[in-house]
Amino acid sequence: MPRLNYPIILHVMGLLLLCNGGFMLTAVLISWFYEDGVTMEISIASLITLFVGTLLMFTTRGHRKEVKKREGYIIVTFGWIFMALSGTLPYVITESIPSFTNAFFETMSGYTTTGASILNDIEVVPEGILFWRSLTHWIGGMGIIVLAIAILPLLGIGGMQLFAAEAPGPSADKLKPRITDTAKRLWLIYVSYTAAETILLSVAGMSFFDAINHAMSTLSTGGFSTKNASMAYWNDQPVIQYIVILFMFLAGSNFVLSYFSFKGKIQKVLHDDEFKWYFIFIAAFTVISSFIVYLEANVELSSIDHPMVWGEAESAFRHSLFQVLTVITTTGFVSADYTMWTPFLTIFFFGMFFLGGSAGSTAGGVKVMRHIIMIRNGITEFKRTLHPNAILPVRFNKKSISEEIVFNILGFFILYMLAFIIGSVVLAALELDFETAIGGAASSLGNIGPAFGALSPVNNFDMLPSFGKWWCAFLMLIGRLELFTVLIILTPFFWRNR
Repeated sequence: MPRLNYPIILHVMGLLLLCNGGFMLTAVLISWFYEDGVTMEISIASLITLFVGTLLMFTTRGHRKEVKKREGYIIVTFGWIFMALSGTLPYVITESIPSFTNAFFETMSGYTTTGASILNDIEVVPEGILFWRSLTHWIGGMGIIVLAIAILPLLGIGGMQLFAAEAPGPSADKLKPRITDTAKRLWLIYVSYTAAETILLSVAGMSFFDAINHAMSTLSTGGFSTKNASMAYWNDQPVIQYIVILFMFLAGSNFVLSYFSFKGKIQKVLHDDEFKWYFIFIAAFTVISSFIVYLEANVELSSIDHPMVWGEAESAFRHSLFQVLTVITTTGFVSADYTMWTPFLTIFFFGMFFLGGSAGSTAGGVKVMRHIIMIRNGITEFKRTLHPNAILPVRFNKKSISEEIVFNILGFFILYMLAFIIGSVVLAALELDFETAIGGAASSLGNIGPAFGALSPVNNFDMLPSFGKWWCAFLMLIGRLELFTVLIILTPFFWRNR
């Protein structure tokens, strides 16, 4: 096995840090505009990041312009870690989050679009920092590396290995033959959706600052809010919540299908197996949830800070739909505390933690496509038992799925459940109760945000001990990069030169 091309790895690290420092400058502008008192501190954070990025790129300018699989895995994994480390600077330098452990947790939660927070009073945080917090979601949503490979041709570097390492799921859809063209079109759709939601939320009654922050959090399926009560702050403004519902649905669906829609190829969307089941799951779970909530109107149900008339059919439907979408798409916004919606719904929502959005979306979790293929493979195995000599392929979108993909998906699911079990055991070893341990592990691994027990939607992750925060940050990272990308570099054979 050839030696690793370390100069190209460090060169791309420098590029990512330059991107990160550039994004920080937008937070500087927001801070200056709102006169929040931390403009200089965020500027220093940006300059440090830009300096380190420039230094890395300059000292490795003579690199061999070739990215192979091993380099791709290292670049993606350490790229996210480098971005998270540099992303802590605005928090630490402004002392908005003086603890490095807390700052790293918040930053990793941002880039991985998990939305779990350690902040106890969000509304006292300076506007520039709140904007940076939402921006980490937005950068991580479509993928740091997908952003980078859109401009890698300027450096003479191919981006396929990076794209494959960051998005190793079963979907191989490409919009254009060249991977850089795909990345640019995905980002164009992403930016367009963000702008559209910002405008609609502003028209509906949100301030522009709240609108752009929530638009970035929605399209990235992140969940950071500018309010302590999250989206429950606008419980008396249903239009705002319905707008967020619409864009959560879009963000959790495959962005390639959005591209086809804009090209007028609606039939491709309607006949897509994953999209059909994604819609069916949301519709069915919403009907079940809203029916129970409506019937249990006499039960005391928590709605954070804003009381609601739960007996009203529209209210029961809206909040059920909102919470079903926020869990399935792993967005993590909160309009009500679903852990108080009867024991059945608590277990029901916990099951949804393992569903996830569509492949090719910004959502986390296992992904709907994997569930469909696993279920169909199970049914096919029953048929093979009765007809051992028959050729019975697993089909998806009317095409046969290769055994390699089926085995990859089964392996992923086993590894995912193993990571969940180990994650829960480690949190339980830190003396967390059963609900908190399994909820924290499932939420971190699935990039969901709010969990159960002491980590319920009305609480946050600040109560975790320091090691628990680092552990959850690790679970967030491997969940966001779909396990294989991170875990493979922890194996001894990955680093052998021969």
